[in-house]
Amino acid sequence: MWVLFLGDIVGNPGRKAASEFLSRIRSYRDVDLAIANGENIAAGMGLTESTTRELFDAGIDVFTGGNHMWDKKEGAHLVRTDERILRPANYPPGVEGRGWGVFRGRSGTPYAVVSLTGRVFMAPVDCPFRWTDEHLPSIRKEASCILVDFHAEATSEKRALGFYLDGKVSAVAGTHTHVQTADAQLLPKGSGYITDAGMCGPAGSIIGMDAQGVLNRLLLHVPVRFDVGSGEPEACGVFWDIDPSSGVCRRVQPFCLTEMKMRDKETWKMFSDL
Repeated sequence: MWVLFLGDIVGNPGRKAASEFLSRIRSYRDVDLAIANGENIAAGMGLTESTTRELFDAGIDVFTGGNHMWDKKEGAHLVRTDERILRPANYPPGVEGRGWGVFRGRSGTPYAVVSLTGRVFMAPVDCPFRWTDEHLPSIRKEASCILVDFHAEATSEKRALGFYLDGKVSAVAGTHTHVQTADAQLLPKGSGYITDAGMCGPAGSIIGMDAQGVLNRLLLHVPVRFDVGSGEPEACGVFWDIDPSSGVCRRVQPFCLTEMKMRDKETWKMFSDL
């Protein structure tokens, strides 16, 4: 069964790229479940009812989260009321919403999707390693296929959790840094892995934001408002081929496609030939 994971969707360009990818991939591959990190979908930070509805209508089944989940006022309400929207599970007790859930794929297969966040160079939330030790046994009773989004800054921490969960979950995708890494692989004990799935957003930007604004912040060291970049969108993510009965990942296929590439029929052979 193919599970699609899209990297952080950033603003309107990201929503456009994700929607176009989803509309075109249907002709080439049966996607059983589509997951995306959704913490940046509304103007680059946070989420709103209209932007989540747009992407649910486009084919996203589940949103995982991160530190920007509450940047828009609507975010708290959505995290609290929509079970398809997950916030990091290892936030402290008392935070509204839920950090994992079980979702049925189009085949009827149950998938447990877990959203976690890191602590290195980020807020000192609860330990993601200990969280998995405590909760994976009960999650495994609900579903054999377990998919983890690890929203973290440090490559080392992402790699560490990947190896820690190898053989315990079906796949781990890192998010947050918005640049796809070249290490999509099957780990030794059979879990799919990538350090960062990349982003869906403007290709000619600095991690989704207008380049000049970011440069001004770095060069001048004064407060600068970041705006979502413009230009050609790209869609980045990863496919996992997962055995529905055992939860073992059989293949991992990353992709990063600009809008122009998505309109080239030759591009889609990479998905139809497998």
